[in-house]
Amino acid sequence: MSFLSRIMLLKSQAHFSSDGKGGVSHSVKKPAFEGSGKRKGELARKRVGLMIAGFAVAYGVIGGRLVQYGYAQPETVSSIMPADRLMASRPDILDRNGELLATDIRTVSLFAEPHKVVDPDEAIEKLSTVLTDLDMKDTYKKLSSKSHFQWLRRQLTPKQQSQILALGIPGIGFRPEKRRFYPGGSTASHIVGYVNIDNRGMAGMEKFIDNQGLADLAALGMTSDTPLEPVKLSIDLRVQNIVRDVLVGAISKFEALGAGAVVIDVHTGEVLAMGSLPDFDPNNPAASAKEGWLNRMSNGTFEMGSTFKSFTIAMGLDSGKVKLTDSFDARAPIRIGGFTIKDFHGKNRVLTVPEIFQYSSNIGTAKVADMVGIEGHKEFLTRIGLLSKMQTELPEVAMPSQPRQWKKINSITISFGHGVSTTPLQTAVAGVALVNGGKLIEPTFLPRTREQADLVATQVLQPSTSKDMRFLFEWNGVNGSGRNARVDGFNVGGKTGTADKVVNGRYVGDKNFNAFLAAFPIDDPKYVVLTVIDEPRTDKGNGAALAGNSAAPMVADIIRRSAAILGVEPNFGEVGSELLVSY
Repeated sequence: MSFLSRIMLLKSQAHFSSDGKGGVSHSVKKPAFEGSGKRKGELARKRVGLMIAGFAVAYGVIGGRLVQYGYAQPETVSSIMPADRLMASRPDILDRNGELLATDIRTVSLFAEPHKVVDPDEAIEKLSTVLTDLDMKDTYKKLSSKSHFQWLRRQLTPKQQSQILALGIPGIGFRPEKRRFYPGGSTASHIVGYVNIDNRGMAGMEKFIDNQGLADLAALGMTSDTPLEPVKLSIDLRVQNIVRDVLVGAISKFEALGAGAVVIDVHTGEVLAMGSLPDFDPNNPAASAKEGWLNRMSNGTFEMGSTFKSFTIAMGLDSGKVKLTDSFDARAPIRIGGFTIKDFHGKNRVLTVPEIFQYSSNIGTAKVADMVGIEGHKEFLTRIGLLSKMQTELPEVAMPSQPRQWKKINSITISFGHGVSTTPLQTAVAGVALVNGGKLIEPTFLPRTREQADLVATQVLQPSTSKDMRFLFEWNGVNGSGRNARVDGFNVGGKTGTADKVVNGRYVGDKNFNAFLAAFPIDDPKYVVLTVIDEPRTDKGNGAALAGNSAAPMVADIIRRSAAILGVEPNFGEVGSELLVSY
């Protein structure tokens, strides 16, 4: 650019004016973009301020959540069951009068997060000062693992929790849980059952409740810690206490291997009480695992001995081939298939049907069975429920055993209680049908009205047969082996059963299974009571080898102490029914 051009450019950018003194003032024009730059700076400052405020809010939210997580219970994953099931409720279990049999209580369990444990050895050393039985080797293995969760001890006491908290061990925490508590301890253990460490029903009515859908709901995560509607049983806790006390006394007195008893309402099939010893404490079931878990009444099968003569005589009467007034020759033993059938208390004469029952004649009973025949015998025992698996709520129910092929020798021995093994409970249930008018009612451990029972009852005997059996029970109670079961005012009738046990495939005479099947008051029965005693000592000179001296007195003791509780009014009038007097 030429010098002139530059001068012209300067002129165009300059402003000349007079200063009033003849001089010339010079000023330069301001740039046109000065105002817009100022506005842009203000906008930038606002943007920075908004960004600072946004970051402040964001970090404030994060900080708040961190504080919240710090105070919240740690969310852990159970290696045993989902976390949302640890506090799931089970329904309370009550007796028929509302007395508590089982309930939930809150507790805590100890866990570790191994990745947060600083020193496993130190942690174990501290924990062992509170948990003195701690398995150190197993605990070290857990604390040294690479997992993020390990149970160390389930269901601590409050004292243990506070003591462990005071130790301040990093990586150690507690989870709230529910624990099942049984106020009555062993009183009704085989009926109520028990739960495992995860509060799942393992036996008895606890398992029944799970089988009704509670376990499925829990598996789907649909249970909660909301209290559930209680489950009421048919059991009367007062009578249950009496039954167990009688069993404890019998085992002590006769030094027996085991004992059992059941009380059943003959019109509803409700089980008012049932006990089997040895038993267990459901609060600590593992302590009695070796011998206490077997429920002899429903899950043990035994040859019931002469109590089966009740069913054989009932079979003959119901068939119409035998009448109460009939007589049978019991003078000579029966020899069949290399076996000899004879009477233990033989009278060596012709016996009437009531005398066959009174003297418990094997010969006379075998001849009654022979009149009915093999197929008729098998059909009758099936009809009355003694050869099939019993249906009831209790999960622990055994299947009876019988010969694969029935021959004449089988029918003869089964007639007096050898050759078929069944459960004592279903023997009692069949006994109910003998005295209640001939109705077979499935037993229940839940409340049931008489009207409800009639809907499920099956007529298996003629009412006239039931009437005859009530007479025979009373006859035997007054004149026969049932005398030791009599209780003043309550007119008890029944039938003894003394069976030799099988050891290594052979019957042995010094090991017995004794039973007594009874009903009262026998002129108008309301309850059936069955007692059993397994292997009472027979060398003590107390006659324990015979059911009349061991099982029958147990029945008397139960009735004497519980009849008033059951609402049976005593009658101290003349002993014996009109039929008994007329005979």
